[in-house]
Amino acid sequence: MTATQQSPTAAGSGANASESFKASAASLDIADTPPERVAAIVTAVLQGVHGAIKDHDVSYPEFQAAKAWLMRVGDGGEWPLFMDVFVEHAVEEQVAQSQQGTKGSILGPYYLPGQARLSSSCRLPRRDDEQGTPLVLAGQVRDVAGTPLAGAEVDLWQADADGYYSGFAPHVPDGNLRGVVVTNAEGRFEIDTIQPAPYQIPHDGPTGQLIEAAGWHPWRPAHLHIQVRADGHRPITTQLYFAGGEWLDSDVAEAVKPELVIDPQDDGTGTRRSTYDFELEPQPEA
Repeated sequence: MTATQQSPTAAGSGANASESFKASAASLDIADTPPERVAAIVTAVLQGVHGAIKDHDVSYPEFQAAKAWLMRVGDGGEWPLFMDVFVEHAVEEQVAQSQQGTKGSILGPYYLPGQARLSSSCRLPRRDDEQGTPLVLAGQVRDVAGTPLAGAEVDLWQADADGYYSGFAPHVPDGNLRGVVVTNAEGRFEIDTIQPAPYQIPHDGPTGQLIEAAGWHPWRPAHLHIQVRADGHRPITTQLYFAGGEWLDSDVAEAVKPELVIDPQDDGTGTRRSTYDFELEPQPEA
C-alpha cells in the first residue's frame, strides 16, 4: 500500500454510508407501518433479547458493556455497516420467498446512486493505471417468461484489486468501477472491468470490536454488486461471486448463494470472461 492508499476508517465509511442511506430512505417513515405490526415485530425482537439474557445468564457488567457498545455504534455512524453485515441477509432471504426471477443478495453499505450511464457494450469507468486481472461479464436481461428487456439498467459497483470502493476510500476517484449499463434491443450487455479483491469490512470501530471479541473474522469474498432495473418489473439487487475464491464459505455478511457463483475462464489473452443472465418478474400492482 502506498502512502496515498489509506484504508477507509469505520467512522468514515459509516458517515458516507449513513448519508447515502438517509438520502435514499428520505421518504421512509415508521409511521407508515400499522401500529399493531410495529408492536408485534418490536415485541418479538425484545423477547429474543430477553430470552438471550435468560439463556446465557447475562450479568449487569455485561449489560452495561453492551449498552456502551450500542452507543459507540451510533456515535460512530456505524449502524448502516452493522445492519448491512449482520442483519440484511436475513431480511433479503425472507422477502425472496415470495419473489420470482434471479436470486438476490444484500445491497450492502457501498451503493451510490447517480452513476454514469453506459452503452450495452462498455468499459466500466476506471483509472488509467487500474490494476487487476481484466474481466468481462456478458449476459442478457429477460422477464420470467423469457422475453428480452431492451433498455434495462444493469447498475454495477465493485471494489478494486486492493479491495477499495470509490466514494469510501480517499485515494480512489469518485465513480471508479461504477456505472449503469443500458441493455441493447435484445436485452444484452457486455461489461469490461477488472476482477475485484476480497476485502475486510471496516473494523477499527465498534463493529470491529464486536467481531474481535466474538473471535470472528471481518472478510467478505470478492464480488460484483449488481442491481438490475426495467420499467414495469421488480428490481433485483444481487452479488456475483467467484468460484474458488477465498472466504466463500465463511462470508462475514452471510450473503453467498450457490446460484450467484460464477467461474470466469481465461480467453487466451489474459482476460477472464463469464456470462450471467438476469430474469425480472413483473412489478406487483399497488
